[in-house]
Amino acid sequence: MHRVKGVSLAIALVGLMLAGTGQASSAAGPAMQPANNDMSNIPSLQRGAANFMNYCSGCHSAQYVRFNSMGADLELSETQLLKNLMFNAEKTFETIRSNIPADDSKRWFGVAPPDLSLMARSRGSDYIYNFLRGFYAEEGRPTGVNNVVLEGTSMPHVLVNLQGLQRPLYEETVSSTGEVTQVLQGFDLVSAGTMTPEQFDGFVRDTVNFLDYISEPVQMKRRVIGVWTLLFLTLFLIVAYMLKNEIWKDVT
Repeated sequence: MHRVKGVSLAIALVGLMLAGTGQASSAAGPAMQPANNDMSNIPSLQRGAANFMNYCSGCHSAQYVRFNSMGADLELSETQLLKNLMFNAEKTFETIRSNIPADDSKRWFGVAPPDLSLMARSRGSDYIYNFLRGFYAEEGRPTGVNNVVLEGTSMPHVLVNLQGLQRPLYEETVSSTGEVTQVLQGFDLVSAGTMTPEQFDGFVRDTVNFLDYISEPVQMKRRVIGVWTLLFLTLFLIVAYMLKNEIWKDVT
């Protein structure tokens, strides 16, 4: 795994918990695109962990996740953890802590950045995926951008150097009562970022995949146990059926 350098994703994720301050758009809310998480994809989780530690942990904590447990699930050695992920921790049994004091972050953002351990369970992985991809340019906004998922968000588009700057494409529909509604059809790229759209989608999917994992790490083991349990019950059913036939074969 390679340490990714760039703009902190931490500020962007603060917006998942902050209320917007601008006027609501008259456009219809976008249909959520599926994040299509796959927690059996260990390389994706490893990349997502690197994204989180390099871009998120500066402001956000994950207080319910220990490095040693994460390393075991993500098939990372202690050396890999120390070299690639543990930037502000010394022992592998420690949890993921924020790099900035809570008082400073509250003064900068208006509220302390939330712990992200349960963010995927709280908002859903699809919400996070669409939020991180949903920034667009809008004149008159304090930050010059808005977000189709959280209209009126007060946050800047801190991933603009990766994604680039985009504008939304709307289609007007007229109801039977004459009400005009704008329906989001997609985005048009105004200026390109350092990543292609496909690369940026992959970056976001890996990050969301990791956030989904840390929201309930035991689900990986639970799925494996569930599969083996079903296989055992199926085998036991076959054996029980054959035994029943053997016992009752002479009964007329």
